[in-house]
Amino acid sequence: MPNPTVLLDQFDLDIALRDAACDPDLRPQQRAVANLCLGMGIDDAYLSVRELAQAVDWVHHGVPEGRAKLAAILSNACDDFQRAIYYALAGRGVVEMLDTLDWLSALLKARGLVAARLSRKRIARRDLVSPYVADEPDGPLVSPDARFVLGAAWAADRGPRTY
Repeated sequence: MPNPTVLLDQFDLDIALRDAACDPDLRPQQRAVANLCLGMGIDDAYLSVRELAQAVDWVHHGVPEGRAKLAAILSNACDDFQRAIYYALAGRGVVEMLDTLDWLSALLKARGLVAARLSRKRIARRDLVSPYVADEPDGPLVSPDARFVLGAAWAADRGPRTY
C-alpha cells in the first residue's frame, strides 16, 4: 500500500469548494458563494463568513448592534470578499441568506480542519492563490451609517428552495 503522505502530497484544499461550485444539485447561490471562496485564505474565509453570518443573524433578530456590524462589514476598506458574499445572497430573503451562510461556514470549517491535519502530519498542500489582486476595495463603499433601511427581501422571505 502506498504511503498516505505521497498520496496526499500537494493536496488541493479547494477541492470541496470546486465540487460545490459545479454541483447541479446545489442551489445557485450555494454554487456562487463556493466559487467566491476559491483561493481565499483558510482562516480569513471561514472567519469572514462567520462574522457576516453573525451580522445578518443579528439584524434579522433585531439585536441593536446588528445593523452597525453589517454596515461596518460592508463599508470596510479591505478586499471585497465579504461584500461579494453578501451581495451574492442579497435579495433572496434573510432565511435563505442565513441558510447559505451556515452551509458555507460548515464547508469552510471542514476545509480548515483538513488543512490543520495536513499541517500536523507535515504533508505539503497546494498553495492557495488569492483571487484578489489588491487589498483595498474596488469601487465605492457602502455607507457605514447603521440607520440604513432594510429592503423588502428582509421581510418577504420564502425560505430555502430546491432547484
